[in-house]
Amino acid sequence: EVQLVESGGGLVQAGGSLRLSCAASGFGFGGYAIGWFRQAPGQEREGVSCINDANSRPYYADSVRGRFTISMDNAKNEVYLQMNSLKSEDTAVYYCAAGDFIGCVGGPDGMDYWGKGTLVTVSS
Repeated sequence: EVQLVESGGGLVQAGGSLRLSCAASGFGFGGYAIGWFRQAPGQEREGVSCINDANSRPYYADSVRGRFTISMDNAKNEVYLQMNSLKSEDTAVYYCAAGDFIGCVGGPDGMDYWGKGTLVTVSS
């Protein structure tokens, strides 16, 4: 059974940092891109970052480029999202998902497997 489990969310003050983790089981990362998406209350789910493998150039949404860093540990089957300089507008449920890299960049519809999400709340 394919599973993606996110962790690391929580409450943080504006300007602070959090590190999200996504642990995958039931499949190997080879051939899959892993993406982070987020959904704020009343808003559509949007792409944050995608990575194809540990050595490839990742994708970042304009809103997070320069503040967030995605990384992958193939040995552990885990993907991380380091979030720095957090802003109140980063408040959302963050999901990791697996699928095709082009699909990942294109948006949430391109992904095959999803985790249940972890809540990030940034207080101003």
